[in-house]
Amino acid sequence: MYDIVVGVDTDVDRALAQAEAIAELPGREEVRAILLHVVRGSADGAIEDVESVTEARTELAAANVEVTTETAEGDPAMCILDAAERHDANCICVAGRDRSPTGKAIFGSVTQDVVVGAKRPTLVCSASKQ
Repeated sequence: MYDIVVGVDTDVDRALAQAEAIAELPGREEVRAILLHVVRGSADGAIEDVESVTEARTELAAANVEVTTETAEGDPAMCILDAAERHDANCICVAGRDRSPTGKAIFGSVTQDVVVGAKRPTLVCSASKQ
């Protein structure tokens, strides 16, 4: 089994871009996608209530990709990296967003932090329309 930790935020377009990229992988029948939704505060709601997670799960299931879901609390990049280690994942999948260099410097970038901190291959998807 090829395990991919997929960091999913609340943006449906980014989550679908990630799901579509994974669904297009060769051998996807041997892929397990671990959808990880990270909250900065307390995780009061169920992960099933997060539309982006539900949409990604549906897309992946339709492509015959095995899917599990998890919720974590804390810094998103650290939680994604921790989940990848805990699952001994083969890959991490994150989605970037369009930000200016100034915006990245002021607000940070989860995608950038994951790419820099990852000890395994990282797939970066974009929901931007070309």
